[in-house]
Amino acid sequence: MARLPRIVVPNQPLHIMHRGNNRQDIFESEEDITRIKEDIEHSLLKSGCSLHAYVIMTNHLHLLVTPKDKEQLTVFMQSMANRYVRYFNAKNKRNTKGSASLIYNSLCCIL
Repeated sequence: MARLPRIVVPNQPLHIMHRGNNRQDIFESEEDITRIKEDIEHSLLKSGCSLHAYVIMTNHLHLLVTPKDKEQLTVFMQSMANRYVRYFNAKNKRNTKGSASLIYNSLCCIL
């Protein structure tokens, strides 16, 4: 079954969750956490999205991101996920995809 189209309301925060396949750990060391922070920063600059908050766990992360439009969100997610997956797979000598992303299109209010 195909994924439903993503709903992006311009300039509204979105809760984004990025996790490993089968909920495996994708942040195994401080080096991994430093790398994902760098990848997030790079991807924010590339896309123009705004980051309000983040939480990094061993097997997933949560982001509160505001894109100006759907294209910005696409650029951000592709950049962040692809950069980290390439790093993670090279570090662990893997040939398969090491991460999957879920985007929860829940509108969030910032008070």
